[in-house]
Amino acid sequence: MRKFTIVIIMGLFSIFSSLFGCTPAEDFKSVEVDEFAQVISDTTVVRLDVRTAGEYNDGHINGAINIDVLKGSFDEKAEQMLPKDKTIALYCRSGNRSKKAARTLTKLGYNVVELNSGYKGWTKAGKEVVK
Repeated sequence: MRKFTIVIIMGLFSIFSSLFGCTPAEDFKSVEVDEFAQVISDTTVVRLDVRTAGEYNDGHINGAINIDVLKGSFDEKAEQMLPKDKTIALYCRSGNRSKKAARTLTKLGYNVVELNSGYKGWTKAGKEVVK
């Protein structure tokens, strides 16, 4: 009976830990504008804009390529276009879609740095863009 009680207690502990435990840290680095600028100053870093083509065409960070994270083909296009031996520095409009893209890319084996405040933060800080 005692062994059974211990097993039940341990099982309940595991369930509550998984339900109410801490969320694991992200596998990518999320940075603010100045640090992102420093990261992309390295010419080996790949700049990736994960917004829509229309948003990209309205203005983007110089040298960025565009793969829309909201399209179902994002994973496939990323694996075709992005080298796994380079750091991928990515951004979206405000930082929401880029976090989704960063999670996806890290699961695919990429080293990712994400711009926390997105393109809006970049332009608000007066950083250079291409239109």
